[in-house]
Amino acid sequence: MNTDDVLVFTAAVSAGSLSAAARRLGVTPMIATRRLAALEAAVGVRLLHRTTRSLSLTPEGESFLPFAQALVDNEAAAMALLHSGAESAAGLLRISVPISFALKFIMPMVPKLLEDNPDLRISVDMTDSLPDLVATGTDLAIRIARLRDSSLIARKLADNPRVVVASPRYLARRGTPSSLDELADHDCLSLAGATHWTFRDHGDERHARLNGRFSCSSIAGCYTACLGGGGIAMLSTWYAADDIKTGRLVPIDFQGAEPEAINIWAVYPTTRLVLPKVRVFITALRAALAEAGIGTTE
Repeated sequence: MNTDDVLVFTAAVSAGSLSAAARRLGVTPMIATRRLAALEAAVGVRLLHRTTRSLSLTPEGESFLPFAQALVDNEAAAMALLHSGAESAAGLLRISVPISFALKFIMPMVPKLLEDNPDLRISVDMTDSLPDLVATGTDLAIRIARLRDSSLIARKLADNPRVVVASPRYLARRGTPSSLDELADHDCLSLAGATHWTFRDHGDERHARLNGRFSCSSIAGCYTACLGGGGIAMLSTWYAADDIKTGRLVPIDFQGAEPEAINIWAVYPTTRLVLPKVRVFITALRAALAEAGIGTTE
């Protein structure tokens, strides 16, 4: 498979036509057409439906596109690294980030990151679920969780202590639980599919079964419902800190039992090298976390 042929394919998808792709790449439309035909012959399937005025992806082309873009971006990043004498962030960086974390840390740092790296482009998928990194062409995922998938490469970025909180309005109406057993009598705001919260109680692991009437696919929804008096939520300390300071949320003590410790992870697909664009992003993120007082005990 020729990388120049793959570049014509990705440029055609981005530009909307082969002629526009040819102009962008500085080649004639005939050469662009031949390169696309050569690519389709190499992979053995048609990738684009095309007419004189427009084109569209075939199902096979849609599946192939993330891999094609990764191939083009990786080559660009490798060439930049070899010829610059220093690490350069170049190409499209695709990242997947939990919604609340993205809004708190990623979005504020993106403008300066792009300003400092003119050849870098960033695409952020804000989701609390972990996508198939290889199939979606994702370069990096940030996750706050226990990681159980052994096929992934993960690097710990920081500790992530958590706190159980509720609004003063909810506690005035329902009372404040003082033990883990009492959580069964309260409205706990949980992530969809969660059946319990895990705590460390004087060295022992304990599970508190959840008995709420609300769940959400994003912790951001649980947070907002908690602020509105809808129940009790378990949140990252950095997420709840400002609201605790202002009294909008109240931390709940369970006689020494503390929420299970989870970490902030950088997750990579096993089939990719860690490219300069990824390393530059991780360096910037570590700096943003450190500035917010979020570090690691390791």
